[in-house]
Amino acid sequence: MKEIERLLQNNRQWAASVHATDPGFFAQLAGQQSPRYLWIGCSDSRVPANQITGLMPGEVFVHRNVANVVAETDFNLLAVLQYAVDVLKVGHVIICGHYGCGGVTAALENFRHGMIDNWLSGIRSLRRWHRDELDELPPEQAADRLCELNVLAQARHAARTTILEDAWERGQKLAVHSWIYRLDNGVIQPLATPVTRPLEPGS
Repeated sequence: MKEIERLLQNNRQWAASVHATDPGFFAQLAGQQSPRYLWIGCSDSRVPANQITGLMPGEVFVHRNVANVVAETDFNLLAVLQYAVDVLKVGHVIICGHYGCGGVTAALENFRHGMIDNWLSGIRSLRRWHRDELDELPPEQAADRLCELNVLAQARHAARTTILEDAWERGQKLAVHSWIYRLDNGVIQPLATPVTRPLEPGS
């Protein structure tokens, strides 16, 4: 339990430090939430959305899961997406993956991992779809490339939800971004031009 007590002590020290620097910070934070960004990222503890983007609490609305999957059957994700778009009126939906993603690596492996295999089935399908390209690469590069392909696919999934299509139809300005983060240097790299309108069929 000492480890948990350390977290609580860290929290008290952090809160005191923030209050000393900006006495009105927590009162303002409690008063409203008006982020401009929805971050859909991986659950990996090495990819904290606020920290790597230099944003303060309250500036980014966050949803995280293993391998930053946007599944049209995931009601948790859809609830977050709808709240961010319809209530918070975010202007940017950021799908951010990262190189060295354990979920993507698991999808490349040819043995069972348990229940997580069901969650990663879409990435396994993506691997089969791009088999020719991936088989030409050394294993580490193939894993990195599948991380990129996964981000691009999840961004398309987000853009094809009725939530975003309805928002664009009513004239709401929204951009869907495809980003990937490199753990060994801390840099985010955009992978594609942001999507700002409904996708054409087959795209």
